[in-house]
Amino acid sequence: MVRVICCLRSGGEYGPEHVIRLRDQVARVSDLPFVALSDVDVPSVETIPLRYDWPGWWCKLNLFHPELDGPLLYLDLDSAIVGGLDDMAGIGRLTIMRDVYRPGGLQSSVMFLPEADRAPIWDWWIRCPDVWMRIYHKGGDQAFLEGCRSAWAFWQEELPGQVVSFKVHVRKAVHRHREFGSGHLPAGARVVAFHGRPRPWECGW
Repeated sequence: MVRVICCLRSGGEYGPEHVIRLRDQVARVSDLPFVALSDVDVPSVETIPLRYDWPGWWCKLNLFHPELDGPLLYLDLDSAIVGGLDDMAGIGRLTIMRDVYRPGGLQSSVMFLPEADRAPIWDWWIRCPDVWMRIYHKGGDQAFLEGCRSAWAFWQEELPGQVVSFKVHVRKAVHRHREFGSGHLPAGARVVAFHGRPRPWECGW
């Protein structure tokens, strides 16, 4: 069965309360099991220990560890769940957001990760994680995943309109050459990605 999963590494701006917030949002629209990868216990949430203490966004590479079984629907902690997840959970293939500002880039806020497709990414990463973190220090995990050249599908193409960006598709456009929002949630949206500021809880989500 597909599990919804998130990552929490202590010491940053996120805490157990953000995991619980996301779990509760998922539970309102889905009966999919929800788990957290974390180095701290999260009350009332099934927690799987982080195997490696990689800093910041790099902790997400623990998602590819071979001891995690089955397909995973990954959500960043600053995601907002606004609709059902059945289509996304049923996608069945390695899927990620196309970067909303760089059409050739990846945006790792929301990913579907089949077990078999995680293995080659893990094998490449674990060869030399310190080297990769140094090479991709500006772009982070997204830049590393771009470098893996895996056969990613894109939410925007597989399920148009279901995964949207708060900055680009929801809030009233600030930078009109690259933002298209009217201040209202687009019809059909299921997940809103809040990459960077503001965070969803800073604007009532």
